[in-house]
Amino acid sequence: MPAPLRPRRSLETPPPLGVTMSVLGTEVAVVARHATAVDLCLFTEGSEKRLPLRRTAHGIWWDLVPDGALVPGTRYGFRVDGPWDPHVGHRHNAAKLLLDPYGQAVDGWVHWEPEVYGHVVDGRDQHDHDTRDDRDSAPFVPRSVVVDQAFDWGDDVAPAVPWSETVVYEAHVRGLTMRHPAVPPHLQGTYAALAHPAVLEHLTGLGVTTLELLPVHAFASEAALVQRGLRNYWGYNSLGFFAPHAGYAAANDPQGVVDELKGAVRALHAAGIEVLLDVVYNHTAEQSSHNGPTLSWRGLDNRTYYRLDDRGRDIDVTGTGNTVDLRDPLVVRMVLDSLRHWVQEFHVDGFRFDLAPALARGDDGYRPDHPFLVALQTDPVLSGAKLVAEPWDVGVHGWRTGQFPPPFAEWNDRYRDTVRTFWLADTGRSLAGQPGHGVRELATRIAGSADMFAAADRGPVASVNIVTAHDGFTMADLTAYETKHNLANGEDNRDGHSDNRSWNHGVEGPTTDVAVLEARQRSVRNLLATLLLSTGVPMLVAGDELGRTQGGNNNAYNQDNSTSWLRWTLEPWQEALLGDTRALLALRRELPVLRPATFPTYEPVAGRSRLRWYDESGHSVSDEAWADPSRRTVVALYDSLHEVDDRQAVVLVVHGGLDAAEVVAPEVHGVATWRVRWSSTGAAGGAPASGAVAPGEPLQVGATSFTVLVGALEG
Repeated sequence: MPAPLRPRRSLETPPPLGVTMSVLGTEVAVVARHATAVDLCLFTEGSEKRLPLRRTAHGIWWDLVPDGALVPGTRYGFRVDGPWDPHVGHRHNAAKLLLDPYGQAVDGWVHWEPEVYGHVVDGRDQHDHDTRDDRDSAPFVPRSVVVDQAFDWGDDVAPAVPWSETVVYEAHVRGLTMRHPAVPPHLQGTYAALAHPAVLEHLTGLGVTTLELLPVHAFASEAALVQRGLRNYWGYNSLGFFAPHAGYAAANDPQGVVDELKGAVRALHAAGIEVLLDVVYNHTAEQSSHNGPTLSWRGLDNRTYYRLDDRGRDIDVTGTGNTVDLRDPLVVRMVLDSLRHWVQEFHVDGFRFDLAPALARGDDGYRPDHPFLVALQTDPVLSGAKLVAEPWDVGVHGWRTGQFPPPFAEWNDRYRDTVRTFWLADTGRSLAGQPGHGVRELATRIAGSADMFAAADRGPVASVNIVTAHDGFTMADLTAYETKHNLANGEDNRDGHSDNRSWNHGVEGPTTDVAVLEARQRSVRNLLATLLLSTGVPMLVAGDELGRTQGGNNNAYNQDNSTSWLRWTLEPWQEALLGDTRALLALRRELPVLRPATFPTYEPVAGRSRLRWYDESGHSVSDEAWADPSRRTVVALYDSLHEVDDRQAVVLVVHGGLDAAEVVAPEVHGVATWRVRWSSTGAAGGAPASGAVAPGEPLQVGATSFTVLVGALEG
């Protein structure tokens, strides 16, 4: 059913931005605050027709267009004239064809001429971008496309998974599906593949609730990558905030691309899986104004869209050359309109915001009361979506973990670093006879990071616990490499993080040593168990449940090949690891005491889990033990035995020692027996080595191990 026409009365005020239908007819509007003229450019069979936009107010140019000029399938763009004065930030140039920032589909790609890769502008060589280049860019850039957003959603219903039950699965459209043997070859690597029964079965069988997709906004590869025979794989190089990336579609027409992604969301919802989009609003594919291309925003209104210094140059807090300036209301409006577009037209359930502090910087840095964040908190559409911040950027004072307002959740890098340090870096130090970091901070992270997220009643569900992400080592590589191996990226191994807190277990990279391989696999299971059973919201990265390796590449942003794609033909140890992951997530679902929405307390409090910490002798951990950097064992006891319903008691035995140990099972009133439900030293799928232990009796745990006990209640 087509959308109802907008009730416009006159053309005196601007319509919504982009291409819209109203009772007056088809209207087009674009922000170009400093322009002197704006032309709408229509393309048919290689010809270009220009229609001047005759109306302007409030920084917006708009007009009615003739009937049939902007019907679905029409390719179009803009040309903008105005001042060229780079030293104050003006870079208008009518020779440059510009994409519509509100364009809902993109046809074609940015073409870079192969013989010139110095400073590239619109596929043309320009060694001084402060000098205007009047060559026509139209042959080198894509077009915006009008599409019909009508779609048969059937009985689609958002899964609406509570945060306390959420398990995020971060995946790349191509990486997840490109080599799946059950997906037909012509669908591999596409949106359609996400809807394939075999892919859905893997997600539901694993037990994840929420698929977080790396960027699916239209994006472009950088000229420097193309020069090296590579391309941008991750997609953090936005070309359009309203259009899906066509390269991920089996369909070969813009309308088909839009419909295919909607079909994937519909199928995921039918399987009970939410969809979050990783969105990149902090910068664009135009990169630096000094030597980057003019593709859209820069040619429309460079001073409005980007943060500039007093010389008209980009202020870069993103590390990519430019920063979108959300101090301007029209720019805030664009981002909010884009977010609503994806919720309302594509039915997505939420967003992960790349480099989120860059979106909330005022004149003096990050502001938790920034208008953009306030708008998200109050918007009737967006305030109900799941909002996740990557709480850092590369600008001054850019680390802001724990400082975003509700309803945001945040990637918890402190959790990542602490868990890696305990299980990997400190284990390596122990072998060398060096002290580690003890268990105090590990316990804080397992308990939900109250030191970071208790303010404003945000609760532990504000912490998205991560051990790995797309950026960095895979979980298997954390146990096999101590240094990055990124030569394939073409940057002489200079790119990527150097502080990985990994441990190669004595051998760098592949090995046939059985003992080393077994130790690595146990370390992966320890990392998985900690991640999936900690208080907070776990995020599992696609392939970690299969032991996926990138060969030590910890920055595979340009590796659109077998380095990044999941391999679905599994060896026995990988099948076992998959079984362990399923078993751990089944335990998480079974034991709500481990996933409270509010922070656990020490004393019994109605409606809240209770959490106490013990040492290996069965006594409460002393202040001296908490401060001991050599301590490698701690026992967490979660219980809700004070409740009338859902009475549970669970023990997590975390033992990082190099030798097996004896740990006394806690004595708790109401628990008759502790049953060993999972152990990282057990058989495939977490089958325990021993069955049960009485309260107050010793339990043998293996070296560097994680063990789960569940209380069998008296009576």
